[in-house]
Amino acid sequence: MTIEEYNHCVRLHSDGVFRFIFKNLAQRSDTEDVVQTTFEKLWIKREMVSYDKAKSYLFSIAYHTMIDLIRKQKFVAAYQNIPEKGDEQLERQFEAKELMDKSLAHLSPIQKSLILLRDYEGYDYEEIAKISELSLSQVKVYLFRARKKLQETIQSLEKAI
Repeated sequence: MTIEEYNHCVRLHSDGVFRFIFKNLAQRSDTEDVVQTTFEKLWIKREMVSYDKAKSYLFSIAYHTMIDLIRKQKFVAAYQNIPEKGDEQLERQFEAKELMDKSLAHLSPIQKSLILLRDYEGYDYEEIAKISELSLSQVKVYLFRARKKLQETIQSLEKAI
């Protein structure tokens, strides 16, 4: 496509592309951006696109550019709707972590490791038994006793605070 043919395409198809995109987006600034990007892409590929196929190429590029913009806007909107944690919530989380760390310190090493494997790492009982070289029933009993002790320790520490 020559420069004259490109300029003719701009004059001939810019209104049609604009109307097509505007009907879908309904925002003038976004529509103008999409149309401008579309014609920019045509300019970059002008030597590979024949003048006869320019209209279909323009509408195809405009459509895909519009879809990309819509996806980007949805992503940004979803990201902006994520509530930020306030200082108070962060402070509560820090206090809870501190309380848990202190409670874990009251457990025996085997109880602590079993709790960490099960509740923090997510291993199932059979895997924990293989890792710790304990029987399945021993793992279940130790975990039950460790959780009971954790519960008692947390309650006593909360009362102290």
